[in-house]
Amino acid sequence: MSSPDRRTVLRGLTLAAAATTASLPVLASTPASASTAGTASSAPAPASAPAEYVQPLRQMRGMWIASVVNINWPSRTGLTADQQKAEYLAWLDLARARGLNAVFVQIRPTADAFWPSPYEPWSQYLTGVQGQDPGYDPLAFMVGETHRRGLAFHAWFNPYRVSMQADPAKLHPDHPGRRHPDWIVAYGGKLYYNPGMPEVRAFVQDAMVDAVTRYDIDGLHFDDYFYPVNTPEFDDSAAYAEHGAGFPDLAAWRRENVDLLVREMQRRVRRAKPEIAWGISPSGIWRNKATDPLGSETSGGQSYDNLHADTRGWVKKGWLDYIAPQLYWYIGQSNADYAKLVPWWSEVAAGTGTQLWIGQAAYKAGAAGQPVEWFQPDQLTRHLSLNQDHPQVGGDIWYNSGDVRDDRLGSISAVVADHYTRPALSPLLPRLAKGRAPLRPVLLRTRRVDGGTELRVLATGKELPFQYAIFRLDRRARPADFTDARHLVAVVPADRHVRWVDPAGAKGAYYYVTAVDRPGRQSPPSIGRHVQ
Repeated sequence: MSSPDRRTVLRGLTLAAAATTASLPVLASTPASASTAGTASSAPAPASAPAEYVQPLRQMRGMWIASVVNINWPSRTGLTADQQKAEYLAWLDLARARGLNAVFVQIRPTADAFWPSPYEPWSQYLTGVQGQDPGYDPLAFMVGETHRRGLAFHAWFNPYRVSMQADPAKLHPDHPGRRHPDWIVAYGGKLYYNPGMPEVRAFVQDAMVDAVTRYDIDGLHFDDYFYPVNTPEFDDSAAYAEHGAGFPDLAAWRRENVDLLVREMQRRVRRAKPEIAWGISPSGIWRNKATDPLGSETSGGQSYDNLHADTRGWVKKGWLDYIAPQLYWYIGQSNADYAKLVPWWSEVAAGTGTQLWIGQAAYKAGAAGQPVEWFQPDQLTRHLSLNQDHPQVGGDIWYNSGDVRDDRLGSISAVVADHYTRPALSPLLPRLAKGRAPLRPVLLRTRRVDGGTELRVLATGKELPFQYAIFRLDRRARPADFTDARHLVAVVPADRHVRWVDPAGAKGAYYYVTAVDRPGRQSPPSIGRHVQ
């Protein structure tokens, strides 16, 4: 594709929304954690991974839940608070059923908010009316329920998009774009904040950091929307005249404006909450090699030139905790070959300390109008097989949750069967690895019960961990047994006292438990227990 595919999707917004508003599957609810009176359960322990590949202990397994034009959640406007909550819980059930460990939820799609923000109005995608209170705090609800199920919550923001229509008069009367009409640029049937105005850049950061400081989120996430396009028809000429002195051209000035946003956001996130992840999922081509010898062997749209986004530079300069390029192309595609882009991005990320996660196009598999290659049921699972040859790749994020649910051609089921046969802890950011790990838990007992082997786990210390990682072996463990997922049978939400039943547990097994905190730091293993 010559332009970012997520943008192409949004040009057909009505169709995209209609395609994802079907009823969600009825999935068994999985309790998050339990006191002595409750039970934290999981799906049956999976079979061992193929001998030739051992799943890593840590892996990003996320999905994007889009709210703009009600693509995923809420499925439509006008739902009651209870209906919205039920829909969101179904998405969490889906994530767990597919073996995922994180959700990336769009909470600021168009300069509006899914929380009571002092900066911008309530999102119209909640009630159908911008500025109308939905009757509860969606962000507080989502974060709490996501964590209760042991999943990470990454808050997904769009920094500059103001409206999916071009009439400022249709914004809420108190919208910042109405109060500051000079901040707004109309282009392509939409409204945008002007990235070239320092006061705009400061304001959008304030609006996003408000959610960081007030809510217990695990990450702040941008998609690929900065400048919408490289053209003077996006009329920021007045701002360029005021602030563009010293730059060789308009494109260089715009690129600096985006760089400033990225660099300043890193500083603000680190100050506000240093233990959350900060990253961006840009379009997948930085520059083509024909344009720049440092570029990839592609001939598609270039984020550096078309969107003024120096994605490679952000990684090399250490401005991000992770980058998740949208590699929405099939293996062997002539203008943008997935098999060439993964090695290119791996080389970019190598040695930088920036994690590399891959944005995967679940929405293309088996979808009408796609090339025949996207009707190969194993196309996506082959993507992850290719990733295994590149250790810099730390996991994947799937766009979008509706397609993860729909599983056309069984393509997602193939991914789960081939690559998610074991649970996985979330990636640990290198800069946080030296922090204080949780204290080791106590595995109080193991015993045979109807339905498997029951474990009872007790947290130690004042601070509760976020999760327990449960390992099962047929012998006593050695230190190396806790470095990958070959013996990992479950990751369960933590509480002071948790009961968990392993359906595949049998007499003679040895169990060990580690405690994991929210950033992903892991305790030493508990003393093991042998099932008699």
